[in-house]
Amino acid sequence: MINMEPKHFLCAVNDGVATISLDHPERKNPLSFDSYAELRDWFRALVYCEDVKAVVFAPNGGNFSSGGDVHDIIGPLTRMSMKELLEFTRMTGDLVKAIVNCGKPVIAAIDGVCVGAGAIIAMASDLRIATPEAKTAFLFTRVGLAGCDMGACAILPRIIGQGRAAELLYTGRSMSAEEGANWGFHNKVVPADKLLEEAQAWAVRIVAGPNFGHMMTKTMLAQEWSMSIEQAIEAEAQAQAICMQTADFTRAYEAFVNKEKPLFEGN
Repeated sequence: MINMEPKHFLCAVNDGVATISLDHPERKNPLSFDSYAELRDWFRALVYCEDVKAVVFAPNGGNFSSGGDVHDIIGPLTRMSMKELLEFTRMTGDLVKAIVNCGKPVIAAIDGVCVGAGAIIAMASDLRIATPEAKTAFLFTRVGLAGCDMGACAILPRIIGQGRAAELLYTGRSMSAEEGANWGFHNKVVPADKLLEEAQAWAVRIVAGPNFGHMMTKTMLAQEWSMSIEQAIEAEAQAQAICMQTADFTRAYEAFVNKEKPLFEGN
């Protein structure tokens, strides 16, 4: 079991679902050096945690995240050496890799401000549910940087298409909830008072399924980006053969034969 009482973000676990959120609502939940590192380590450890089957990354105080803190991060970055800067950018990229490789479905519940690194966390999640008030912006060019941050140029085009991703990454403008839904960034838009309930309901539904199979699905979704079609078909053949050895597969067959609902246990 991983540390369920982190110092730099909130975390609660119920029935296999971990609900986490950043903890500075008065500042629209910015990320700090410490919260970046702790989130990275938490998602890395999630691979080995049997107590958590899915994650909901929730807003706090009506906002998801305002990205890197201006005073705690951006200011100090202007005074760092190249070596220190590269250590930082690799660390932030490692958070994305940890989310992608954590082996558990991650649902981003997006409300209000979702910008910069906050938008990246939403992008790196498997599913995204938003409120009509959600505004998502990859605003790195607005602070004099490139749009290619934390995997944005690789991942965002795969979600919304190359042209739309290029527009958001060049201009740094906000993507409305309606645009996000129309472009395929958001899986669903719900009223703010239903957001967390809806996200957790999705997580509960996922947790009730074959969690070993979900891990394999997430793994293949990530790994097949760089595969040819032939390589992907072979990789999926091997992955599915492994899943066919699980007790969940046998349980599903026996339940079907007996006209019962299968009870999956993740093994």
